[in-house]
Amino acid sequence: MQFNSPKSIGILLGTLYGIFMRLFVELFDTYNLSSLVSISFMFLVPVAIGYIRIHFEFKSAKTLTKRQMVIIAWQPIFVFLLVSVITLLEGSICVAMALPAFMIFASIGGLLAGFIKNRKTKNANRSLLSIALLPVLLSPIEVNYLNLSKTYEVTNSIIIEAPINRVWQQLANVSMIEPQELPFSLTQLIGVPKPLEANMNATGVGATRTSKWQKGVIFKEVITDWQPNKQMLYRFDIDPDAIPDDALDKHVKLGGEYFSPLYGGYELSEDKSGNTILTLKTTVQDNTNFGVYSRIWGEVIFQDFHHSLLTLMKNRAEKPLVAVISQN
Repeated sequence: MQFNSPKSIGILLGTLYGIFMRLFVELFDTYNLSSLVSISFMFLVPVAIGYIRIHFEFKSAKTLTKRQMVIIAWQPIFVFLLVSVITLLEGSICVAMALPAFMIFASIGGLLAGFIKNRKTKNANRSLLSIALLPVLLSPIEVNYLNLSKTYEVTNSIIIEAPINRVWQQLANVSMIEPQELPFSLTQLIGVPKPLEANMNATGVGATRTSKWQKGVIFKEVITDWQPNKQMLYRFDIDPDAIPDDALDKHVKLGGEYFSPLYGGYELSEDKSGNTILTLKTTVQDNTNFGVYSRIWGEVIFQDFHHSLLTLMKNRAEKPLVAVISQN
């Protein structure tokens, strides 16, 4: 690939535009004029990156299929995100969460460039400049006047072949968790710390359950409802400043500005076969403007957490029964 070819120029300029916008947004965030966690950056910047890439591709290719426009537009996206990770501009968690949106909207930008090209407009460069400036112009308006924050609940259940009292014993205090006790999960793959243990300082309403996770992540759960063998509810007490900066990306830090669990709890019931149904609920506060996209990621991440924790409780509650049966 020649470095002065339209293809190389498109990839280079798309990447440089992405890096420039990343630094620009970081700088103007201080003045409340922009934000990385915004529609302008998450969705409009990749549109511009994809547009830039296809705009220059047309300088060497007379025609492109829609499929080519969609896929070629990803090239500078991959380079930009790779550079962001290498230079520590972003962590693996944020990059993993941004990647699907960046790819989709870069493709939209690529198709838009193709649409403008097919109209044979004489102002192609002016269109390019307009697309590139759009995130800059809209970001201050979004940051100051658009607020789409929301609260939602994530719920998961599991059937445990053990009596309720045995399952209840697993909930309050969770002894050191061995790595093999937790199933492989998406959150582990993208770099989210795993739980290590949890300890109660007392029992009943007002007691505090302290959870310790990898990378020095520690947070508290204050008990708000305590009904033995029935339910244990709590509110999260999280100090974001106490969570190490390298444990979670700052934009998804627990208790942070954008994303935090508020309440949670375990509920126990019995099915017709005498097995225990253990349900874990978490109420999440989402202060981003990403709408459905952030909701999907919130559901994925917390359901992943829930699955790991419920599987741990199931295996530990059933283990004594298995041991007794095997001895007989």
